[in-house]
Amino acid sequence: MSGLTDGISPPGNVSRSYRGGKTVYGAAVGILMLETRFPRVPGDIGNAGTWPFPVLYRVVRGASPDHVVRHRAEGLLDSFIDAARDLVAQGADGITTNCGFLSLFQAELAAACEVPVATSSLMQVPLIERLLPPGRRVGIITISSRNMSQDHLRAAGVDVATPIVGTDGGREFTRAILDDEPALDVELSLLDLLDAGRRLVGEYPDVGAIVLECTNMVPYAPHLREQLGLPVYSIYTFVQWFHSGLMPRIFEPWLLDQRLLPASA
Repeated sequence: MSGLTDGISPPGNVSRSYRGGKTVYGAAVGILMLETRFPRVPGDIGNAGTWPFPVLYRVVRGASPDHVVRHRAEGLLDSFIDAARDLVAQGADGITTNCGFLSLFQAELAAACEVPVATSSLMQVPLIERLLPPGRRVGIITISSRNMSQDHLRAAGVDVATPIVGTDGGREFTRAILDDEPALDVELSLLDLLDAGRRLVGEYPDVGAIVLECTNMVPYAPHLREQLGLPVYSIYTFVQWFHSGLMPRIFEPWLLDQRLLPASA
């Protein structure tokens, strides 16, 4: 057999022919990276060990954290489009980015790449709100509340009245990331995230779930969940879901239970 039935046929009875067209196979997600030097600790989108599946990376030269977050990535759209198209040509079936502020480029990248594009973890907010009980809403923790504009929210499909708290003004996290420092104190960064989370639920007691805007916040999500008792979503949860559609899991029951093999086998 061939085609769609191949994935549910017992081993040894399948004749396959393969179609090419790309350079790299097995890595469905392409990640557009800012040009940085700060440490990429496990859990960070830019640490390849974070992902349970292969990914492709492409650095966008000149796209510093300062430029993208504090200056709205001005003048960089064409560079991001070129980098995204290059990832697709290499083999990516979907594109994401390593900065939630790049929601500003969602429409343009989706139009230019001709594959699914998920620029920002913020795009999860409308769906998560539909999951929550009545009277509950999503709250956002961002690396810079002073730079998170209504334009960023609208581009991600987020209600502009959504509660937002930033880690700016904290001990370590925002400064080290946005100033692209060569060292990062993860313990101080964790304290910044926990402070932001407590402030979020303190100021907005109707928050029922949290979305982390910044892709560098993923390592601290379990601590926020433990401390606040609320679901925490991030670029990690988003890209896991994104990937599951680009490369659905193949279920082969005979690998688990021989009783499921056809009687004629």
